[in-house]
Amino acid sequence: MEAIATWFAHTLGQHVSAQFVIFIVSMIPLLECRGGLIVASLLKVNIWQAIPICVIGNIIPIPFILLFIKRIFRWLKRFRWAKPWIEKLEKRAMNKSEGMDHGEWLGLLLFVGIPLPGTGAWTGSLIASLLEMDIKKASSAILLGILLATVIMSIVSYGLLAAAL
Repeated sequence: MEAIATWFAHTLGQHVSAQFVIFIVSMIPLLECRGGLIVASLLKVNIWQAIPICVIGNIIPIPFILLFIKRIFRWLKRFRWAKPWIEKLEKRAMNKSEGMDHGEWLGLLLFVGIPLPGTGAWTGSLIASLLEMDIKKASSAILLGILLATVIMSIVSYGLLAAAL
């Protein structure tokens, strides 16, 4: 993830504002606010300016995923070339959701909030949609998860942990 974030910072950062690069990176699956904060630290953007940009960028795709992903997947499965890819993506998301059946709200919050590879708001939204979780319940867990991930990644990306020790 750091290599991709670095590429965005150096490539896109030459053509548009640092804030716009952070915003775009925060919207990209797998990178999300984690990648946005890495880009922000590379581009020397103040942490207090970077955090709201990352959070807003990370939140924007979530309602669309929660509301429309199942319909989009159903439509894509009609195409021979897309069906295996979509089924693999659904299976992968459902495998990651194991253990979320009981306490799904807290499980979703922690899944989105703990910055590990393959977790985050995009995958969390997909899981919530496939589990047919209540949209308000899922949205609140995902939002709080984004905030938790932002706090953790701010500490890591800006070296606040090292500064505190």
